[in-house]
Amino acid sequence: MKRIFTLLTFLLPIAGYAQFNKTDAQRCEIQAKQVTIIRDDYGVPHIYGKTDADVVFGLMYTQCEDNFKGIERNYLYQLGRQAEADGESRLYEDLQMQLIADTADAIKDYKASPIWFRKLMNAFADGINYYLYKHPEVKPLVFKHYEPWFPLMFTDGSVAATNYGDITLQESQQFYSKGPQQMGATLPGLKREIVEEVDKREMGSNGFAISPSKSKSGYAMLYINPHVPFYFRSEVQLVSDEGLNVYGAVTWGQFFVYQGFNQHCGWMHTSSYADVADVYAEKVINKSGKWVYEYNGAQKPVTEKQVKLTYLKDGQQATRQFTGYLTHHGPVLASRDGRWLALKHYNRSYNALLESWLITKANNLAEYRKAMELRANTSNNTVYADDKGNTAFWYGDFMPKRNPKYDWRQPVDGTTSATEWQGTHSIDEIVHVYNPISGWIQNCNSTPFTSAGKDSPDKDKYPQYMAPDGQNYRGVTAAKLLAASGKLSMDDMIATGYNRYLSAFDVLLPDLVSAYNQSTDTLKQHLVEPMQELQKWDKVSAANSIATTLAVEWGTLMFKNLPKATSTEAGTYQADRVDSMLHKTSGHQELEYLNEVVKSLQNRFGTWKVKWGDVNRYQRPVNGVFDDNAPSLPAASTASTFGQLPSFVSRTQNTQKRYGYSGNSFIAAVEFGPKIKAKTIETGGTSFDPTSKHFTDQAQGYLDGKFKDVFFYKEDVLKHAEKTYHPGS
Repeated sequence: MKRIFTLLTFLLPIAGYAQFNKTDAQRCEIQAKQVTIIRDDYGVPHIYGKTDADVVFGLMYTQCEDNFKGIERNYLYQLGRQAEADGESRLYEDLQMQLIADTADAIKDYKASPIWFRKLMNAFADGINYYLYKHPEVKPLVFKHYEPWFPLMFTDGSVAATNYGDITLQESQQFYSKGPQQMGATLPGLKREIVEEVDKREMGSNGFAISPSKSKSGYAMLYINPHVPFYFRSEVQLVSDEGLNVYGAVTWGQFFVYQGFNQHCGWMHTSSYADVADVYAEKVINKSGKWVYEYNGAQKPVTEKQVKLTYLKDGQQATRQFTGYLTHHGPVLASRDGRWLALKHYNRSYNALLESWLITKANNLAEYRKAMELRANTSNNTVYADDKGNTAFWYGDFMPKRNPKYDWRQPVDGTTSATEWQGTHSIDEIVHVYNPISGWIQNCNSTPFTSAGKDSPDKDKYPQYMAPDGQNYRGVTAAKLLAASGKLSMDDMIATGYNRYLSAFDVLLPDLVSAYNQSTDTLKQHLVEPMQELQKWDKVSAANSIATTLAVEWGTLMFKNLPKATSTEAGTYQADRVDSMLHKTSGHQELEYLNEVVKSLQNRFGTWKVKWGDVNRYQRPVNGVFDDNAPSLPAASTASTFGQLPSFVSRTQNTQKRYGYSGNSFIAAVEFGPKIKAKTIETGGTSFDPTSKHFTDQAQGYLDGKFKDVFFYKEDVLKHAEKTYHPGS
């Protein structure tokens, strides 16, 4: 089945937590003096400390300064506690989280951790708790105190998924909303569809590695371009006297740089469709009032687990008790076709957090590989480059060995040991690319089998479960551009990363033109001018382009006809699904959609001749409510669904105009010469305070692809210091 983005857990009641007292405050005040925070011209915090733990302490303090709400929201989600803040509607989401993992393992891992690693986790908790102590005006929704083992519950910085082994939340809710007597083996399953629409948030990314042979400077380069909801991560630098010197993006609530670089190497994680979790179809019967399941001809008892959830109701906290069910494969999350579905996954905890930390301190390819050999990253591909000229790409990391006779994309038979995992593959056994002769590597959440041109991996050498071979239009665009380019400078690489060619319309538009030319319908007369605009269009999205407006709005309607995805992997088969859609959509329907777009634009703006930048806007509202009458900026980019490399997902939000809310976030371009040379840009700015100049000071550069210089070396940071202080001062 499919990968898991994050494995989650639940917490003990807050009443059981230790409270932050005066002794804790005195201890933290001493540590705070060992930490120096320098905010640069753009508000980016550069955090210096004597030890790694000092830096982690400072990092968490600055994260709280910038976006405490983001930290708490991430932990409410990851720890299955959202209902305590949001009410009963979150109960089944919380239940799904709490069934997947238990805090007992995390607490055990924390206690068994080596002292040096425990110090980092202690510093994580101290940094947040000290901030709350110093800022009593900040009122947490749920967590009054953060524990040092919390980071073991949130070890992956990617966008969390809503599907686990392709089991939907709706299926879990259907299963657990029934009483025990109604959850028999004959319970029907919901029709399984993975929601995928153009206007949903993006969960993809682009990563490029350029070898010295394709670099104008002769040094390797890396392009880091995650696509996530806006303002999803912070940009930071972490420096200690213990050898830490890393720059990049940190997901709110974590203490490691998720995507970034140090003085020797860099890494870009793209969301992976590598198959790391499986669903087992269990044959279950009720025997004398107890559930049992069949395994190797015998009957085994289903384990029951009591889960008590708290949720907000009428301003008070209420509770609800659930009985969860588990087999030896894992928690039962749904029922389908007369079988209970149990999820088998890697319970990511200590090794996953350790790996995420160790890669930030890797000084070369061998050390980076050693960290990856922990094989604990279940959700990411990795694009890598370093100052020795190495480039590399791994499709996934954790990869179970399986019997290739089974179709692991579907639930497998839980009654036999023949479907059990048989260990894990080494990183040299998974799909990979090392130093390709082509001089480039790209991954855009599509097939790894076109990742390096002629030097791409041979799909016939790998079992099917390792990676899908489907293609999306971003992958098409990236491979074509990199293969055709000559030697690249850093600015050339950034320009490639901001290429706005919409390759999906290479397929979509010819079909529309054919339908138009063959039409004898009176509708054809109403579309003469719109079709003229589209036929002369260069398929590059631009702010001053009427054709872009027509194409994107028409394409959005067309994509609603895409064959429904029955797995998260289906996203990599976008090109195939579009071909299937075009075969099933009549020419008349395509023209009707275009006519619908023309009418909609006419109604909204008084004319259909609307330039894309006039309808597609960037705005950062203080209250999260978009407003056509408030200041905003034109955005040339579109959702990368249509094949352009930058991403700006926008939609109307009770407005006439479209406003962006997801896509490009923190982006970095890095050159690994004798000294690090890097440029970055963030969505809007580093600050969440609308009165700060850093609230939108990067907005225009973000929209135009004009990056700011990174101040990596302390002498440069000091030249551009805007504010210098210790935590709490």
